[in-house]
Amino acid sequence: MILDWPGCRNARDLGGLPTMDGSRIRAGALLRSDHHARLSPGTVERIRAAGIARVLDLRWPRELAEHPSPFAGDPGYVHVPLLMDPISYEFTEDSYGPLLDHNQQRVASAFRAIADAPPGGVVVHCNAGRDRTGALVGLALAVAGVAPEVIAEDYALTEDTPAVAMLNTLAYADERYGGVEAYLRTIGVTQHEIDAVRERLREPAAS
Repeated sequence: MILDWPGCRNARDLGGLPTMDGSRIRAGALLRSDHHARLSPGTVERIRAAGIARVLDLRWPRELAEHPSPFAGDPGYVHVPLLMDPISYEFTEDSYGPLLDHNQQRVASAFRAIADAPPGGVVVHCNAGRDRTGALVGLALAVAGVAPEVIAEDYALTEDTPAVAMLNTLAYADERYGGVEAYLRTIGVTQHEIDAVRERLREPAAS
């Protein structure tokens, strides 16, 4: 669902995406966007009042300095630069496989920031809300049981993000690490943290 956040691009709620076992992603649990420096003060207050528990900022420090976050002083704000600055490895435009290989400590820290967030929604963003945000959100949705094709379809809603890049990334995680959960365990994320993200994102099971 596209969010009414004037001044933000790519702002959407991942709620409603179906999982492979018949459940869905919980509305308001995981949101994604670009940076928030263009938000009006009124929109910032509206977002705070909407039950957002964590704002996870994946940008480099120099990007923060250029576009400071209006949420930076909030208790739920967490800054985890997801990429090295500068990037010291080769990468392609059709897969985030190199990001998974070369930023493992950062990926683990960012994933934990979702797992240990207080009750409420989690907003994940970087500068444009495309690559870093897309990669981390893709991992979280995979853990929650969303099919690769559905993850890629949502990812492609962001401008200039072909679905094949996300499909290639998830396939790379399967081929290189044995799947997304195996990758996360390889980089130091615990099973408890993986389960916490799954429980946070999925609608409760019907009683």
